[in-house]
Amino acid sequence: MDIRVLGRGDELRLDAFLSSYRDSSMFLRSNARRGGLEYAGQPYQGVYCGVFEDGQLRGVAAHYWTGKVVLQAPRRARDVARACVEASGRQVSGLVGPTAQVFVARDALGLAEAPTLIDGSEWLYGLDLTELVVPGALARGEVTCRPPQPEERETLCRWRLAYDIELLGATDTPQTRRYSSEFLDRQIAESNAWVLLDRGQLVSLSGFNANLPDMVQLGGIYTPPELRGRGYAKAAVAGSLLAAGLRGVSRAVLFTSTASAARAYEGIGFRRTGDYCMVLLT
Repeated sequence: MDIRVLGRGDELRLDAFLSSYRDSSMFLRSNARRGGLEYAGQPYQGVYCGVFEDGQLRGVAAHYWTGKVVLQAPRRARDVARACVEASGRQVSGLVGPTAQVFVARDALGLAEAPTLIDGSEWLYGLDLTELVVPGALARGEVTCRPPQPEERETLCRWRLAYDIELLGATDTPQTRRYSSEFLDRQIAESNAWVLLDRGQLVSLSGFNANLPDMVQLGGIYTPPELRGRGYAKAAVAGSLLAAGLRGVSRAVLFTSTASAARAYEGIGFRRTGDYCMVLLT
């Protein structure tokens, strides 16, 4: 076994390995394409370490600019996570990846008892877009889905902040507000955000938090509490996926721990493909 830092020249080998685990490797694949394999502290960048056995890449960990360690290491998760954090020399703010791997890596990094904001396994879902079920209201044009407009940014920043507080356990601080707004601004700038409108009123937000030419990962889906239970989130997700399909995307994935959200996603064709885990440290 050999563990080393990945760098320029390893891109094709890394992507080929991660493609074998496509549904649970979107953060790693998307960030590697956006930020490259060399770390300079910029968004999407991280320090990547790989486990090699008989010359073949068998596992990967990346320590990203946010402090999160993201894993795809069916073999040697413990060793590659530890090597990656040692190579980065930075603190860990969380761990993300297939559930069993996250548990192993967390223990290896001495974080099993560390206090958390989020700590638990989620359901991983996938959908081939040929099987997308378009909600009737969207199909009939009773609601519409489109990219956000500049004058809607303030409302959507409030929604993204509310999402981070409700779903990610964040607190309402200036730092959280800045992070939430910057995240949304990147989604909008990269054409990865959509809004749903009902009779001209903004009712739901859908977006992608990782994307490839043929595949996207949904994230940041939000409907204000007073508008829930009307099928808006399903329509927003379906609308964003229809738009993605027009630019060549053929598959979508997401993860959730909420039974009501899972039912909504299943209602438009998503099917469970595994388990995923996100641990966010305080």
